[in-house]
Amino acid sequence: MNTDESTYRAGFACLVGRPNAGKSTLTNALVGEKVAITSSKPQTTRHTIRGILTQDDGQIVLVDTPGLHKPRTLLGERLNDVVRETLLDVDVIGFCLPADQKVGPGDQYIAKDLAELQRVRRKPVVAIVTKTDKVDRERLAEHLIEVDRLGEWAEIVPCSAVSGRQVEDVAKVLTGYLPPSPKLYPEDVLTDEPQNVMIAELIREAALEGVRDELPHSLAVVVEEMVPREGRPEDKPLMDVRVNVFVERSSQKAIIIGRGGSRLREVGTTAREGIEKLLGQKVYLDLHVKVAKDWQRDPKQLGKLGFNF
Repeated sequence: MNTDESTYRAGFACLVGRPNAGKSTLTNALVGEKVAITSSKPQTTRHTIRGILTQDDGQIVLVDTPGLHKPRTLLGERLNDVVRETLLDVDVIGFCLPADQKVGPGDQYIAKDLAELQRVRRKPVVAIVTKTDKVDRERLAEHLIEVDRLGEWAEIVPCSAVSGRQVEDVAKVLTGYLPPSPKLYPEDVLTDEPQNVMIAELIREAALEGVRDELPHSLAVVVEEMVPREGRPEDKPLMDVRVNVFVERSSQKAIIIGRGGSRLREVGTTAREGIEKLLGQKVYLDLHVKVAKDWQRDPKQLGKLGFNF
């Protein structure tokens, strides 16, 4: 593999966009593994997740941020701060705009932020038109024109993370804006996220499927304990994982648990499959649902639940 410093490029790329613009799905498609949680519900990513794509000519460290949005809570304000701080530290920014939705006020809000960043810091911004598999050619052409009019972009690249179409083009374009550098991470590393954070995200993703719209904002997952089960044969290890799922109200707790615990069992089964794949061994998952009243608006509770911005 050619990693000569004069030709090899490596650095940080950040994907931004309004909630549900396809940032996490694109991160996973670029890396080739599930490193960011995806959900049909908006605003599911709460902290930066690095996915690492190593290629023959370069290495992209992808920083996936929460969706920029008009904040309604203290958590929302802090999430926006995280995005803006992240933008200052990367080499190139990918602005994700879904092809199946018209360019709207949310996109204009972000475009304005990015224009200011381009003016002050000279950061290259690539407009990435996501979800092209959901529209026909005519609609895609209209959307590309809308995106072009929205701002001054280094390039505009359409892609579909679901079908894989032109995902390689996105990688090639982003790599082109990275500085000459040797690899920043070993080839076999796909993310620098701690295991307990990835486990919490897998549980959160499973819990979000098929529930009411307000629940994503009200759900926090904390891995309390991960310990190998004693007395197990060496060839059949078992990891005990104890997890607390926090919601803001008793009514939300009832939704997560479901009638007779049916929904919680379903969440546990789905999450356990992903966790076992991640850890490479069998897992006993012990899930508990607890109420932390209005935690999104309480600085002390935000700290306790791991949101130490």
